[in-house]
Amino acid sequence: MKAVAYSIKAFEKEFLAKANQKKHDITLISNPLGIETTNYAEGKEAVIVFTNDDVSAKVIDRLSELGIRYIVTRSAGTDHINKLAAARHGIKIANIPDYSSEAIAEHAAALAFALNRKLIKADKHSHQFNFKNDSLMGFNFSGKTIGLIGVGNTGMATAKIFNGLGCKVIGYDINFPADNTIIQEVSLQELYATADIISLHAPLTTDTKHIINHDALQKMKNGVMLINTSRGALLNTYDVLKALQSGKIGYLGLDVYEFEKGLFFEDHEHDQVKDELLIKLLQFDNVLITPHQAYLTKEALQTISNQTISNLDMWQQNECAGKACACIKSCQTAPLSENKF
Repeated sequence: MKAVAYSIKAFEKEFLAKANQKKHDITLISNPLGIETTNYAEGKEAVIVFTNDDVSAKVIDRLSELGIRYIVTRSAGTDHINKLAAARHGIKIANIPDYSSEAIAEHAAALAFALNRKLIKADKHSHQFNFKNDSLMGFNFSGKTIGLIGVGNTGMATAKIFNGLGCKVIGYDINFPADNTIIQEVSLQELYATADIISLHAPLTTDTKHIINHDALQKMKNGVMLINTSRGALLNTYDVLKALQSGKIGYLGLDVYEFEKGLFFEDHEHDQVKDELLIKLLQFDNVLITPHQAYLTKEALQTISNQTISNLDMWQQNECAGKACACIKSCQTAPLSENKF
């Protein structure tokens, strides 16, 4: 099958090559997909995209004109793809349903650890030969209550980490796993009210967009720690900023940002105009932001590549992509858990 892969980073190439074994004719380009780059898809059957690519209706219309029949995204989430437009043109969609729950969970925990023990500040001081302990006090995770919004694969992996630290782990999910033994099921309201640390592990849907907003924040404990490694728009970032300013949020760890499209994954250090909301967030020393890197482990990248090629294999054989199928009929009712998406 002939395909073009957009937004390819240098570190991805070896993993895709290993997975592909020259079975498919794949053109790798670093350009993101947008209306102005659709011409790279001419003569191809499939496009391979990533989370920050523009896979809107207008772009899909153009891809269809160029003969594209398949779209595979190198991500679990498919909220960046207009599925209705794809269905209108008979274009099939596939994702990577579970590429490394542990990678995401470990990054969520890393953000929490670094914020709690003020590791960024301590490291900066040490580089300046300032070894005072002032302003570096943290807390024990043991005995704290961890609230998980979304108890799919990554939520469960996160629960195992915090459970091992002696935390009480509670969770909310519209499809709560019946066979779980380490997470106590609670209502969303109870989770807001009782959790010391809240970590989000849900896909972005119409129901989950801005699930963390002013009203939700007011129900949380003062000084709550909030961690998001899922999708930026799960948070109303303006409300989160106000909660930081008031002290309602005591710690904020983000690997995703509501307005990251066109910003994350690239170097914008020398831009004359920078995102003002992000600048305000970064002024707080109790905020830690990483550039959508939770997925970035060797194991996860190989799994993503393997599943991407597997999706192309199945389509070439005129077969459904199975659990990876993210076509419109599979997405009309999108549950909260990432692993159910």
